[in-house]
Amino acid sequence: MSKNRRRAGSGDGEVPVSGELDGFVIGYVPAGIGAEVSDFASEWEDVRFRTRVWERQVEEGYRVDLRVHVLRGGGLGTLDELRDFLAGYHERDAASWRPTEFVDGDVTGLIGDGEAFRLVEPGVAVDVLADPERVPEAELRAVLTQVHPG
Repeated sequence: MSKNRRRAGSGDGEVPVSGELDGFVIGYVPAGIGAEVSDFASEWEDVRFRTRVWERQVEEGYRVDLRVHVLRGGGLGTLDELRDFLAGYHERDAASWRPTEFVDGDVTGLIGDGEAFRLVEPGVAVDVLADPERVPEAELRAVLTQVHPG
């Protein structure tokens, strides 16, 4: 896993860094999330992840507020396959984990439990996870719909 960390503003109302991630532009980041931004690269079950994480310093160390993953892999052919893959990745029971489908413009995705995701095209997906106490579901959906090919 590789990691690149940078500070994104002073926390005085500056918008945290979004920008480009593995060929995608992150067009929206909610106000009030952490200003420490890190990029990671990893792989699991033949799916390549490129990840950007926004976190903030707390008394115990750091707390993650938002993560955006760009996933690439042959097993991600349909939205259901993506859901099943993410259930395994997050160690959830795929039979009982049923996020709600939504359509926003030309984006069809699934959302629930602090996570929203969509299949951009077969083999390419975007997954957004957030601390539900800091990022309400409407904001989570807005982040996902504003991640688009650059």
